[in-house]
Amino acid sequence: MPSRLEEIKSFIAMSPEDPFPRYGLAMEYKKLGLHEEALKAFSELSVSHPEYVAQYLLHGNLLVELRRRAEARGVFERGIEAARKARNQHAQGELQAALEGLDEEE
Repeated sequence: MPSRLEEIKSFIAMSPEDPFPRYGLAMEYKKLGLHEEALKAFSELSVSHPEYVAQYLLHGNLLVELRRRAEARGVFERGIEAARKARNQHAQGELQAALEGLDEEE
């Protein structure tokens, strides 16, 4: 029986242009505590699919969790711009709140 990681990687191979399995891979790495692998997967996703709004909040939150606040700020800011372009006000609001939360903690 293939592992969940293997299954997700096979979905990526079958649909290389679909951002969702790549997002799932990043989330699975995070869930397994493989933070560097998760960050690499999120970074690759942001390069290949910068318009995929869902990635930004979780990517930024992982960076906050790892105390990499400056990087998180950049991810949240890019996410706000992607959400604005997509006219996704809900995501834009969540990302803005996360960014403001960084400012409050400083």
